[in-house]
Amino acid sequence: MRVLVVDDNVPCRRAAAAVVRRSDGFELSGTARSGEEAVRLSETLEPDLVLLDVRMREMNGIEAAQRILEARPGTVVVLVSAFQQEATSSAAARCGAAAALPKHDLKPRVLGELWERHGHALIV
Repeated sequence: MRVLVVDDNVPCRRAAAAVVRRSDGFELSGTARSGEEAVRLSETLEPDLVLLDVRMREMNGIEAAQRILEARPGTVVVLVSAFQQEATSSAAARCGAAAALPKHDLKPRVLGELWERHGHALIV
């Protein structure tokens, strides 16, 4: 599964990309520093899964998720956040994201479980 990692925080973006690289069956298709870049890259890279930070400057992850899902409805978007997990889960449900996840919980096993739960129906 091709994964796009989006986070405006460099260490967080690198950590998430490293998790994707260590996860069996997942390929890092790209990284983005902003919501705008995420929307553009999701159209060109056509990822199966987008790991999207909620809190970013300019365009936040919720707006980016909505735009990505409008352009590519089959994409699985997972919101990741270091803050207020309950609020993030609620935002994920409102914007059409498949799930919300605390950044510190992102591990290869969790990535596989997320895909199993939310993405397996999309495999062609």
